[in-house]
Amino acid sequence: MLKTLLISFKLKNAYRVNSILYACRQIPLIGKLFPPDVYSMTGFKVFAYIISILWQFFTMFAFKIAYFFFAVTVWCGVFEINRADSPRFFLHLLVPLTIAGAFVNNYMFTPEKHKYYAMIQLGMDAKSFTLVNYFFNLARHFIGFTVVAIFIGLDNGMALWECLMISVFGIAAKTAVCPIEMIRFKKGKKLATKAKLNVLTMLLGIAFIMGLYILPVFGYMIPLTVSYAVMAAVIAAAVIALPYILKFKEYRALNKEILNAEFVSQMDSKAVKQQNFRKNTQKNISADADITSDKSGFEYLNELFVKRHKKILWGSSVKITVVLAVVLTLLCIISVLTPKEAEELNDYIGKSLPYFVFIMYAINRGMQFTQALFVNCDHSLLTYPFYKQPKSILNLFRIRLREIIKVNLLPAAVGGIGISALLFFSGGTDNPVTYGVIFVSMCALSVFFSVHYLTIYYLLQPYNAGTEIKNGTYRIITTVTYLVCYWMIYVEVPALLFGALTIVFCVLYIAVACLLVYKFAPKTFRIHS
Repeated sequence: MLKTLLISFKLKNAYRVNSILYACRQIPLIGKLFPPDVYSMTGFKVFAYIISILWQFFTMFAFKIAYFFFAVTVWCGVFEINRADSPRFFLHLLVPLTIAGAFVNNYMFTPEKHKYYAMIQLGMDAKSFTLVNYFFNLARHFIGFTVVAIFIGLDNGMALWECLMISVFGIAAKTAVCPIEMIRFKKGKKLATKAKLNVLTMLLGIAFIMGLYILPVFGYMIPLTVSYAVMAAVIAAAVIALPYILKFKEYRALNKEILNAEFVSQMDSKAVKQQNFRKNTQKNISADADITSDKSGFEYLNELFVKRHKKILWGSSVKITVVLAVVLTLLCIISVLTPKEAEELNDYIGKSLPYFVFIMYAINRGMQFTQALFVNCDHSLLTYPFYKQPKSILNLFRIRLREIIKVNLLPAAVGGIGISALLFFSGGTDNPVTYGVIFVSMCALSVFFSVHYLTIYYLLQPYNAGTEIKNGTYRIITTVTYLVCYWMIYVEVPALLFGALTIVFCVLYIAVACLLVYKFAPKTFRIHS
């Protein structure tokens, strides 16, 4: 067992070390410090190895802290839950979310490269390898969960035994669902982690999560005794499930099902990878021969692209718009029915408009748009010199910017109208201009993200010929974008001031983006090896 764990640890760290060194070489300025043969240099490998170990230690606690904070703690302040009700509120949210998470995010059924290398390529004993790694990760999960649960739970009025019970319940839930998934596999059904969610399932999931968070607004929460009973039942189920997990004989077949679909294509030749990828994307591209355009030049090229990729470009935008409309309509109804909560919501909207920066970031389709552009258009046309001329690049950039703004404006406009309506039904405002500012702000944010993703696509072009992201700077910029948008959740600025700043910033950003694209894109907008 110890030998198997050691081999697994070495495999995992080998590709992590190489990934860290590769990422370092992609960072501007810093990358020059890492020579091409850095992968064979002991000093650099030790440096990357230390970073890998520290990252593992960090993630053991960081993700648990984020889970507790964003799923529960922050809502104690939003709903003004007093200390006496905190334990009930904690368990009201944690118990259902943990059970759902055990199905969606379970290490037993998570594809990872070191699993593929060990069981598929090296032919290691699948049962021994799977069980050793699974229980090792359960131990990591338990340690991280226990420390964080005690730290946050005690601070919010929970008893020590409740914190420990939460930790045991967390690993028990992941253990209890394993036989369920294994039985589904033996019957030929898809695992929960592999099944594709249809619109109905997504809407039900959203309704379930919204219900958990909306019920406390009306004073309803799952009784403590019920939460205790559910946790005890899950722990008992895990004890019963453990022998089944240990006796299960089809680990090799199970892992082939999980790993082959994820990694086999990554190990194939470049030509096969491109062929498989194009087969998958072809399903979402219209093959209607009657699609045409009466325009010319780049306008002709763009119109054909948009018409043939309507499902990719507009499909998710329409779905997001429908969900936004439903959620905002429900909140408006709640505001009318509950005047007390409506007053708090009204005050929140007036002061916390920057919160919607993160929402607009989440629903923006800029990254998906640029990926579709590369895979089904630029991947081929970048081989022609005329396509990389400064005037051609700027002309097509403007045309594409117009199209992605259209796609993103649909949910943004609905969101702006819905938030303005929510402000009105929750008590209104003394300054009617605020309604217009909110709407314009949402639209301006949508335009900003559209410009942002298209600009970094042209300036960095992160995809290689195999349609993989191979640009470390691109990853850094997208990560920083996420962190800044997330930080905006905690910024409180009056709606009028925030709206004015958003509009001005958006206009300036568009001007600078066009200048940068015109000046640098002829050198950067190319296919990478």
